[in-house]
Amino acid sequence: MNDKLTSSKNKLLAIWQGRTKGQKTLVIASTILFFVIAGLLTYFVSKPNLVPLYSNLSAAETGQIKETLDAKGVKSEITNNGSAILVPKEQVDSLMVELAAEGIPDSGVIDYSFFGQDTGFGMTDKEFDVIKLKATQTELANLMKGIEGVNDANVMINMPVESVFVGEQVDGSSASVVLNLKPGAQLDQEKVNALFHLVSKSVPNLTTDNIVIMDQNFNYYDLNNGNNSQGANYASQQEIKSQIEQDIQRNVQKLLGTMMGQDKVVVAVTTDIDFTQETREENLVSPVVEGNDEGIAVSVERITEAYTGSGAAAAGGVNGAGEEDIPGYEGAATGSEDGDYERIEERINNEVNRINKQIVESPYKVRDLGIQVMVEPPDPEDPLSFTPEREEDIQQILATVIRTSINKDANEEPLTDEELANKVVVSVQAFDGKQQFVEDVPTQAIPIWVWIIAGVLLLAIIVLVFLLIRKKKQENDEFEDEDIDIQDPIRVQDINNEVETEGTVRKKQLEKMAKEKPEDFAKLLRTWISED
Repeated sequence: MNDKLTSSKNKLLAIWQGRTKGQKTLVIASTILFFVIAGLLTYFVSKPNLVPLYSNLSAAETGQIKETLDAKGVKSEITNNGSAILVPKEQVDSLMVELAAEGIPDSGVIDYSFFGQDTGFGMTDKEFDVIKLKATQTELANLMKGIEGVNDANVMINMPVESVFVGEQVDGSSASVVLNLKPGAQLDQEKVNALFHLVSKSVPNLTTDNIVIMDQNFNYYDLNNGNNSQGANYASQQEIKSQIEQDIQRNVQKLLGTMMGQDKVVVAVTTDIDFTQETREENLVSPVVEGNDEGIAVSVERITEAYTGSGAAAAGGVNGAGEEDIPGYEGAATGSEDGDYERIEERINNEVNRINKQIVESPYKVRDLGIQVMVEPPDPEDPLSFTPEREEDIQQILATVIRTSINKDANEEPLTDEELANKVVVSVQAFDGKQQFVEDVPTQAIPIWVWIIAGVLLLAIIVLVFLLIRKKKQENDEFEDEDIDIQDPIRVQDINNEVETEGTVRKKQLEKMAKEKPEDFAKLLRTWISED
């Protein structure tokens, strides 16, 4: 093994010594350049992917977060003129939770609370009032940030100066608030009222009439009529309407997309919602037994009278009045007549079911519903690839969705097939405006100068290899041109090729006999000795 290593080392050393000075310089420079390029590529490829941890920060917040991250040994980078800080992508979630647990960042404004701890005899009343006012403004801004939808807040409070004169009237305090709302956020009247009361209760002698609240878009908010209840109700109704339409659209899109393909179907839903809320009371009476209106007899009174004998007919009399009788005048009784008299009277009190209903109708009902569907044929170039049977299936599916979604009244007739067909539109055509969305995959960009250096290095290696091969070929050609004396090979007789004679044969036989039959060999020796 050592001999092979030594031989390889000597060959490499001989090749290196056979190169010219320029070739040696080129090899050394190429090697160094190769390792430099490899190191740079490794650095840029292994560079961590930094993403924003926080954005829209103040300088104080950025400095506080940067100091904390450096203490934790986390690599970070400040961008956007100090308003954003970047950290490795795989550590974003954990760092956000850790910083929130530590109460970082505190605030984007100056915290004046520490002045109260360091106040001494040298601070004047005027300085103390300024510090107190600044602290109040800061704390109010921090409280407003906690309201949903508020990104930042600036508070300006004007405190009146007390007069030294007794009869002079002092004006009340005033406050101005500028809110920085988050994109798409809206303040309802409840939040606006909370802001007004928050400011008025934090400043002495401050009424809500002396408070002005506006956002970054110069939208003013009033305590009574800024965002009134009607506007809030309208926004709430539109949100409910949009949510109903989105739910139906999502279900239809999922159903038809599974059948035709998600990129082959576009669904639009329009609804007519009734937001009228009705409260009514119903007092109903129903029979105890279905189909029997008599009910349950609670009390029964029966009177039966019967009489037989003379004058019985007088008790009953004759219905009506005769031709010579006077209506309303009691006639004379004729006691000579005999007859029968009978009277039956029955009084029954029946009980039935009495139902009292307090009904509050739903605050919204779907009065009408329309579904519009655009379908692309399986082959966009061939409209006939979409069969009428498939279109009829889609019509039936949408009709079922409408029938089950529209509010049903017991007194109304169900929707006919013709009415359902008028509420459904199915359009079959190619989607010429369909865009192909390609998912953006973040890639690590390599600077152009890296590719240039790598190309130069590769070209230098190719040139070096070409020169080495050319040099080797020239050496082989020179070696073939040299006259080399070819000597005849020296032939040496093989000592193993012995010529067998009679003596050598006998000798081998005697040796074999001595090994195999030593007794016979001993007898033969004694015989030879006795003969001599």
